[in-house]
Amino acid sequence: MVRYALKSEADAKLEELQELYATAKDEFEIASEETEKKTVYAADDRVAAQEELQKLKAAFDNAVQNSTPEVGAEIKARVGQRIRELDRAVEVMEEMAMED
Repeated sequence: MVRYALKSEADAKLEELQELYATAKDEFEIASEETEKKTVYAADDRVAAQEELQKLKAAFDNAVQNSTPEVGAEIKARVGQRIRELDRAVEVMEEMAMED
C-alpha cells in the first residue's frame, strides 16, 4: 500500500512536470527555428523559451525538495536528464544568437 501511495504521488508530480516540459520544449523549438531564420521574432521567442524553462526548473526543484526522498529520487530519475538536456539546448541556442 505504501509503495502505491509513493507511486501515485510521484506520478501526479511527474504529470505536472511533463506538461511544463512539453510547453518549454515547444517554446524552445519555436525560438530555435526563429533564431536560425534570424526573424524579428527570434529574440522574443528566446525570452519565452527561457521563461518556460525557468518555470520547469523551478517546478522540478520544488517537486524534488517537497517530496519524500524516495519520490524525489523517482522524479530525478525520470525527468532530470531531459530537463538538463533542454537547459543545455537553450544555452546553445543563446550562444548561437550572440554570434550573429
